[in-house]
Amino acid sequence: MVLVALSAASFPPKPVPGAERDTVATSRGGALHILALGDSYTIGEAVAPEDRWPAQLARRLRASGINAAEPDLVAKTGWTTGELAAGIAEARLRPRYDLVTLLIGVNNQYRGLPIEQYRKQLRSLLGRARDFAGGDPERVIVISIPDWGVTPFAADRDRNAIAAAIDIFNGINQEEAARAGSRWVDVTGISREAAADSALVASDGLHPSAVMYRRWLQVLLPEAWAVLSRN
Repeated sequence: MVLVALSAASFPPKPVPGAERDTVATSRGGALHILALGDSYTIGEAVAPEDRWPAQLARRLRASGINAAEPDLVAKTGWTTGELAAGIAEARLRPRYDLVTLLIGVNNQYRGLPIEQYRKQLRSLLGRARDFAGGDPERVIVISIPDWGVTPFAADRDRNAIAAAIDIFNGINQEEAARAGSRWVDVTGISREAAADSALVASDGLHPSAVMYRRWLQVLLPEAWAVLSRN
């Protein structure tokens, strides 16, 4: 049984419409197992459950001949690295997964938390992800933080400052992924296309739409395939 934490609040100064949902526990089954760790970008705030990128990824893998179960999620809107670590500790998870993804840090950036704290806690999370991946760091995919500064939510903010801060955080998660021997994929560039394409933003004006998540699969799918085809 896996704890799938659904959203409670996102970016506190501007509550997201419809962001309050119940916490749900779900059980998964299937040949190959995926664990997705993160925040609102993993739980898919403002999109239907089937449109979350982990769910879309599993469907695409099955279509390509890999028997992937529906992913287990440990994620909640608003979570920082520290809160994700606490969520993992409380979740009832499988002892081993064939693929583990980690996308976390936007709320550290948003809240102005220390960058070195992010590095330290991310390093610890990468260790936990490796453990869930059977001790194989190459079965862990770290995903870059999207740039929320291009969304309508950030219309009254300094978009350039947000972009610069996101780049710093992404520099750290790329460095730490390499240090851990894990894979790293960049979705930030894709996220920035939302500045000129409103279809890439969900109805809340902040989070990615199903279309955006589908675009992410362009970079995620090859890495996931490389991991899972080794089974």
